[in-house]
Amino acid sequence: MTDELPERAIRPSPDALLRQAEREERGRLKIFLGAAPGVGKTYEMLQTAHAKRREGIDLVVGIVETHGRRETEALVAGLEVVPRRKVAYKERVLDEMDLDAILARRPRIVLVDELAHTNAPGSRHAKRYLDVEELLAADIDVYTTLNIQHVESLNDVVAKITRVRVRETVPDSILDRADDIEIIDLTPDDLIQRLKEGKVYVPRTAERAIRHYFSPGNLTALRELALRRTAQRVDEQLLTHMQAHAISGPWAAGERLLVCVNEDPNVAAMVRYARRQAERLRAHWTAVHVETTRALRLSETERDRIADALRLVERLGGEAVTIPGADVATTVVEYARANNVTHIVIAKSGRPRWSELLHGSVAHDLIRRAGDISVHVIAGDAGEPIPPKTVKTAPTPRKPVEWWPYLASTAYVVAALGVGHVLRLVLDLSNIALVFLTAVLASAVTGGLGPSLYASLASVLAFNFFFLPPLHTFTIADPENIVALFFFAVVAVIASNLAARVRAQAVTARQRAKTTEDLYLFSRKLAGVVTMDDLLWATAYQIAAMLKVRVVLLLPEGETVAVRAGYPPEDVIEDADLAAAKWAWENNRPAGAGADTLPGAKWLFLPMRTGRGAVGVVGIDTGKPGTLLTPDQRRLLDALIDQAALAIERVTLAEDVDRARLAAETERLRSALLTSISHDLRTPLASILGSATSLNSYGPMLDEAARKDLAATIQDEAERLNRFIANLLDMTRLESGAVRPRTLPVDLAEVVGSALERAGKILAGHRVEVDLAADLPMLELDSVLFEQVLFNLLDNAAKYAPAGSLIGVRAWREGGRVRIEVQDEGDGIPPADLERIFDKFYRVHAQDRQRAGTGLGLAICRGFVEAMGGTIAAGNRRDRAGALFTLTLPPAAEVPRMEEEMAP
Repeated sequence: MTDELPERAIRPSPDALLRQAEREERGRLKIFLGAAPGVGKTYEMLQTAHAKRREGIDLVVGIVETHGRRETEALVAGLEVVPRRKVAYKERVLDEMDLDAILARRPRIVLVDELAHTNAPGSRHAKRYLDVEELLAADIDVYTTLNIQHVESLNDVVAKITRVRVRETVPDSILDRADDIEIIDLTPDDLIQRLKEGKVYVPRTAERAIRHYFSPGNLTALRELALRRTAQRVDEQLLTHMQAHAISGPWAAGERLLVCVNEDPNVAAMVRYARRQAERLRAHWTAVHVETTRALRLSETERDRIADALRLVERLGGEAVTIPGADVATTVVEYARANNVTHIVIAKSGRPRWSELLHGSVAHDLIRRAGDISVHVIAGDAGEPIPPKTVKTAPTPRKPVEWWPYLASTAYVVAALGVGHVLRLVLDLSNIALVFLTAVLASAVTGGLGPSLYASLASVLAFNFFFLPPLHTFTIADPENIVALFFFAVVAVIASNLAARVRAQAVTARQRAKTTEDLYLFSRKLAGVVTMDDLLWATAYQIAAMLKVRVVLLLPEGETVAVRAGYPPEDVIEDADLAAAKWAWENNRPAGAGADTLPGAKWLFLPMRTGRGAVGVVGIDTGKPGTLLTPDQRRLLDALIDQAALAIERVTLAEDVDRARLAAETERLRSALLTSISHDLRTPLASILGSATSLNSYGPMLDEAARKDLAATIQDEAERLNRFIANLLDMTRLESGAVRPRTLPVDLAEVVGSALERAGKILAGHRVEVDLAADLPMLELDSVLFEQVLFNLLDNAAKYAPAGSLIGVRAWREGGRVRIEVQDEGDGIPPADLERIFDKFYRVHAQDRQRAGTGLGLAICRGFVEAMGGTIAAGNRRDRAGALFTLTLPPAAEVPRMEEEMAP
């Protein structure tokens, strides 16, 4: 038989009701979540949309990417589609979802495919999920699709599994706010079969994807991630539903574990046991400490033990919670049922039996009241305890005795005496005692325990002297008055104690609220910091402001540590203190003033730790001799250090990622350069050497045609080698900033003719068509650089276009600029490579019949064109297959002449 919980334990949670009300004021979000591309998210979303349409619900398609799949296109055809918005970007026109048109149309449901998509520059929002947020705020329901690799918190996990870093991510808060998540799942074998059938990617891309990203192991891991993330969201929805509807748990749909933390010396062993149990159960786990009035009587050592245990919980991946309560067992059960906890872990009591009978047992009360919740009572004598503090702390200073509360209590008693004399004329004597009791309570509320006890004594004496016969004497004639006076004194003392205790709790609560607010503001400040210098400055200032100390922060540099920030900023430390800081860093233990190690130092140095180890050292100094911190200050410093250490680790990891990315890019460029040199340098040299050797060894034996052919080979390969070296030199000049165009008014026809003549041998196997408008203005160009640009573009077209095909050069005036196009009739450029082809050493995959380029020509084109004030963009022809390069340049009239700039 379980004890009934108080009525407040079964009331709806105000927070849950507030969240529910906020959801009702906005549109509903449904996410079709998949483990990988190709599982059928868009198809399922469209089928659901058709079902809703048949129910008569107003529904439109905001944007759906069919990727050329006939089945998907057929489903889109039966729905109303909002026309897409055209966005011009780098000489191309992109299609984006028209947010304003959807808001004006105001359907009940809108379909928005690919939630993680990045919008084109110039759009209202940078990301598509922000468009969705605006639609939801307008009370429009949204159906959308998302792959698990795009979830922000799982980005690193997915990258480790697949070795592919996904750049487009969606914050976890979007999933947390989703009203419905429908997981679209396929087995790895079925998905791979879809790939082979060409239902996801084109055959060549699909073959490469199967070898890398879509391996069975990767797909299995991604499926588990998707299922777990969905289960996590469903568990949160279940908890919110139970709290909003005052449903008393547990509902054992999922496992949740709660461990009770107290001042027991072996609390660390209990926390580690709870962590192991949570791992076995694959459950979310929380540690709760119930703060009762008894907490005010705990020693500093016991308070430190509780604080360290809660920090250990957070380091082990759990959630630490401190809640106030009058009774530990009742409070724990209330919390457990409100949060759907299925398992409670508590330590076995070590007190003797008589003490449990006298004071009660938390474990027994918990078992009796837990109901359907499993309670694990464990022996608390196993495991390694939390190490004791190695830094000495000063005892909490005792407040000096203040006399004004006693004077105030005297005034309260005198006032009660005056009121009692007035009321004596109309009221019975027993009622006058309540007036003095009011004075006692007022003294307890304003002055605390001491003044309230003083007021109790003064009230008893005044009541006896002025109101009990015989008057004006302390003698009591009537025995009944003796009993009344005795109980009056008992009630006064008890009331004064209770009121004083409530006052002390209120003062403590205000102090804790102020500290909690400061820590919360500090954590928000750290969350917005992106550079290490700003982070260290914010940390130093916060510690100095809250503890009234001088602060220095040291971070590792090579084999030692160095001061990186301090407050006041001009603070420096001496060599002896620096040695203590280095020892604290190397040994991961405190050192310096007040510590067991190097106590002669002026500063106290504490390591800043995370789960990965020490990340830095913080030093503090009060400028006064003796112990630096009180126990409360030390616990506050621990909390500040923990937050700062996590922030430092976050910034450090971000810097490590940037360095790794830079190193990878450098390695890629180095490999590309070596590959390019090994091919583009050795191949011409080998041809030259072979032809020269043949001429030297067999010259007299060869006829005139053969000798000319070998000589032509030497000349062609030498020119090819010369172009390669020239490209390397041009790229070096671009990157060093040494390119300074010498612009003059130039006739475009002359530059085009010069470039065609220079590329004559390269273009010998192709037809060339030039179409220059008759009204072209003079262009302000460096003719040498622009000729090189046209030559590189023609060389690129000759490489990738089949022999005998047409290569065209067109130019016309468009608005205030001149537009030039170089196009070919090759296979075109893969869409994913349209921007990357301008990167150094990047080469589009060439077929066996095509000669590979160096990967520098187009990068040089962009550098030269932009140096002359123009733009260049790559694209594909719309009338047929083939690549299209578009250049835009200003006419000479729009560029100030040198003479005009120098004119007075």
